[in-house]
Amino acid sequence: MNYNIAVIPGDGIGPDIVEQAVKVMRKVGDKFGHTFTTKTVLAGGAAIDATGGCLPQETIDVCKASDAVLLGAVGGPKWDNLPGGERPERALLGIRKELGLFANIRPAVIFEELADASPLKAEILSGGLDIVVVRELTGGIYFGERGTKETDMGPAAYDVEMYSEGEVRRIAKVAFDMAMKRNKKVTSVDKANVLDSSRLWRRVVEEVAKDYPEVTLNHMYVDNAAMQLVRNPRQFDVIVTSNIFGDILSDEASQITGSIGMLPSASLAEGNFGMYEPIHGSAPDIAGQDKANPTATILSIGMMLRYTFGLGAEADAIDAAVKAVLAKGYRTPDLYTGEGTLVGTAEMGRLIAEEI
Repeated sequence: MNYNIAVIPGDGIGPDIVEQAVKVMRKVGDKFGHTFTTKTVLAGGAAIDATGGCLPQETIDVCKASDAVLLGAVGGPKWDNLPGGERPERALLGIRKELGLFANIRPAVIFEELADASPLKAEILSGGLDIVVVRELTGGIYFGERGTKETDMGPAAYDVEMYSEGEVRRIAKVAFDMAMKRNKKVTSVDKANVLDSSRLWRRVVEEVAKDYPEVTLNHMYVDNAAMQLVRNPRQFDVIVTSNIFGDILSDEASQITGSIGMLPSASLAEGNFGMYEPIHGSAPDIAGQDKANPTATILSIGMMLRYTFGLGAEADAIDAAVKAVLAKGYRTPDLYTGEGTLVGTAEMGRLIAEEI
């Protein structure tokens, strides 16, 4: 089979880690008889430097014409002084909207080889950790009405959190469908004791739950969820929540696994189309220094194979290759604790590709 993939290296370490992920993807193609055709396009700071805008129309067109999108990372201090609407990060919001990417899937899994890297006590993580955060991606406060006005206390700014029933219903269905393939448990996170938008969220999630009688649903306020993630993370299976709450909680969940450099993500549209990226940022301080961990981006390729292309065996091969390299003691700087073998970005990519 031939698959067309739009590749957005982006900024900072983005080009470094994407190069290694593509290397592993091509190795999978060689082994399983697939052809992955890639086309590189610009977004973020790199696009600003080249075209004056963070999301060129060409990038949107190429992504829409592709079967899937691979993204590295965008942003950096070089562009921090630009107005909010012109910053590199606005490219992410724009491309999600243009491609209809409404569901962000972020697994938080502890590799047993890296359990000692977690900041949590061993007894809390005993038995492993496997959580999926399902985050609504194209609604809520990040896309709501915003503006400034004068008040008695001086100039003020506002951002509106708003959700429609349709937006909540479709993300809830994604979460419940995923739970049916896992441990049949959904935790819906909101702030229904304060926010009208959360009260609507909770009502619609409960309506969707009626179609999934095998799935256990419980609700949790976001502040309690943040506490429970570090107190007893193993109570969670699938977490479904709004854009802003999901942004925060998924980063927290990633950190308790030991390294943000290990966790992939998928942003899905209706059907099988998706954009795949590591959850970490552009880390410009180590860009081009062969220090970045490419594993999250490589695992994002695995998610692409599984969710968009339906290639389960190929995705399993990537997961197994990562585990094999970790079991042999190879560690990038973010994982290295003085034991094992310290390797750089390119060598980690080579080792994982070699295990395919």
